[in-house]
Amino acid sequence: MGSLNSSLTAEIFLQNYEDANIKHLLDMKNIALYVRYADDTLVIYDTTKINLHTINTYINKIHNNIKLNPTYEDLTITRTHTRLEVDIYRKPTTTDTTINFLSNHPI
Repeated sequence: MGSLNSSLTAEIFLQNYEDANIKHLLDMKNIALYVRYADDTLVIYDTTKINLHTINTYINKIHNNIKLNPTYEDLTITRTHTRLEVDIYRKPTTTDTTINFLSNHPI
């Protein structure tokens, strides 16, 4: 287990990192939204102004120990003329499967 202060230190570092390196992308309207939650980051950008490769390359060059690894399977946001449609990827599960009480399975 790590230090009790490690999460606080990490949060302070990341807020400083974002203020110094990401905020100007928002100010220049290169990206529309940047939100971080734990170890996930949501970036919404206009594909007519900037592309994912440019954002990824820029962020990966800022700090040697922070790398952005984009994934596409978790969340899809589609803009229509009147609204945003959000689709969340859910892994297939077998929640309807039950185990017989008399089976050799620990309680």
